[in-house]
Amino acid sequence: MTDLPAPRLLDRFGRAGRDLRVSVTDRCNLRCTYCMPAEGLDWLPKPEMLTDDELVRLVRLMVGLGVTNVRFTGGEPLLRRSLLGVVERVAALTPRPRIAMTTNGIGLDRLAAPLARAGLDRVNVSLDTVDRRRFHELTRRDRFADVEAGLKAAADAGLAPVKVNAVVMRGVNDDGVAELLQWCLDRGYALRFIEQMPLDAQHAWDRSAMVTQGEILARLGERFRLTPVPERGSAPAELFHVDGGPATVGVIASVSAPFCGACDRVRLTADGQLRNCLFARSEVDLRGPLRAGADDAELTDLVVAQMWAKKAGHGIDAPGFEQPQRPMSAIGG
Repeated sequence: MTDLPAPRLLDRFGRAGRDLRVSVTDRCNLRCTYCMPAEGLDWLPKPEMLTDDELVRLVRLMVGLGVTNVRFTGGEPLLRRSLLGVVERVAALTPRPRIAMTTNGIGLDRLAAPLARAGLDRVNVSLDTVDRRRFHELTRRDRFADVEAGLKAAADAGLAPVKVNAVVMRGVNDDGVAELLQWCLDRGYALRFIEQMPLDAQHAWDRSAMVTQGEILARLGERFRLTPVPERGSAPAELFHVDGGPATVGVIASVSAPFCGACDRVRLTADGQLRNCLFARSEVDLRGPLRAGADDAELTDLVVAQMWAKKAGHGIDAPGFEQPQRPMSAIGG
């Protein structure tokens, strides 16, 4: 990328919004126990979702304000039938942002190559266990083979580095973290463990049951030699070389070791709401003004004001913290 515009998405603490997370749907084809109930959720009606033209227009606006990275999320982004066209249109923007996607991997086996041709640069695949039985219990779907095939297709399509995201849960999969890391090392995938966050639809998150970064590293240390990688920057994961490298493993410790001071992320939901923090209790509506005929200058004022209002941190440790009303599947990761 060259000739990047000066950042205009600034907040009161000197942070610039460079990383835009775009949820393209709130729907998902898994029912992970820590995310949503078995029967699913009340999905957004189609008229409430941004159209392709609306979505691309808002992404173009944000790129003009200094965004350099766009990540498509959900729900499950592969469920949006027009995703290929959206990726292609975003890849055609000037300056061209780096384009990534977070997916559960189901359907990626047939879409990885077309997405790469459309302009997708890399992919993160959510996978909490490589035990087929446990995967079925966690997701309430017997689709491990599909995820495995999707990961391989992503690697074959050159969507490198292929990253794996794993939420660690006490008494559920915490005893399998070393096995999962070895599985990823054997296949050349970059593994990132994630502390479980208060973003479930059931609002049943319990900090005392959360597996911390320290515990994850201790488990891994029983089998691997880990050494910290310097210069983390704004990346959410703290990286460690495995057995001297070059392979690494990361831990995203949003709860026990928050990295809010370096956060450069801003989020757009599938129904056109802009959020300046994953844990924000408020958001600004862009869909309404857009459909009412707002021009780019008016939309820019709304975006800039929302970013300026970003708090210093997510406040999970603050007295009276309340998790967002929307679950992760509706916000976008």
